[in-house]
Amino acid sequence: MRALFNHLRRRFIAGLFVVVPFGITIFILKFLFNFADGILGSWLDALLTAFTGREEHFPGLGMLTGAIIVYVTGVLATNVLGKRLLHWGDLLLSRIPLVKSIYTSSKQLTKVFQEGKTSYRRAVFVEWPRPGVRAVGFVTAEVERGGERFVVVYLPTMPNPTSGFALFFREDEVLESGMSVEEAVRFVVSGGVVVPELGAGQEVA
Repeated sequence: MRALFNHLRRRFIAGLFVVVPFGITIFILKFLFNFADGILGSWLDALLTAFTGREEHFPGLGMLTGAIIVYVTGVLATNVLGKRLLHWGDLLLSRIPLVKSIYTSSKQLTKVFQEGKTSYRRAVFVEWPRPGVRAVGFVTAEVERGGERFVVVYLPTMPNPTSGFALFFREDEVLESGMSVEEAVRFVVSGGVVVPELGAGQEVA
């Protein structure tokens, strides 16, 4: 009986290691599909109902429409007129107080993955929120006050890097992380799951 129990336990555990990753993947894909489809799906269902006079629902229609909108936006972004319209949209969103911080941070994040261009100068480690704890931050500026040199470090929250804290640190309080800005952004977005290797000679003291 013990041999049978051990056999069943080993096979069950082996099966879990195979099934669980598949299950998590399917769950996440289903969540993303429902989320993307739900953004426009309910509105499109109501529109079709208004035109046909009966309740209509087509699974995936919202996601398909969203993909078409993204494609059309990409077409506009690659021609002169579209670039001008998008520029006007940027100016408008950049002047709305609450929207400005969210929009500009999100746009900066996409630029990191798209072009590798960002106002983040380098990725660093700082002691936060207490001594002895290291947090990943991004140097955005360097200033001098009263003859002392400070760096402005943006500390993003996980996994949403569009919110966080902008703090002043003395230059000697900032440690080089050994990560590129792109690697550090991936680390933050992944919630600490994607951990890049430290650069040569870099260690977390």
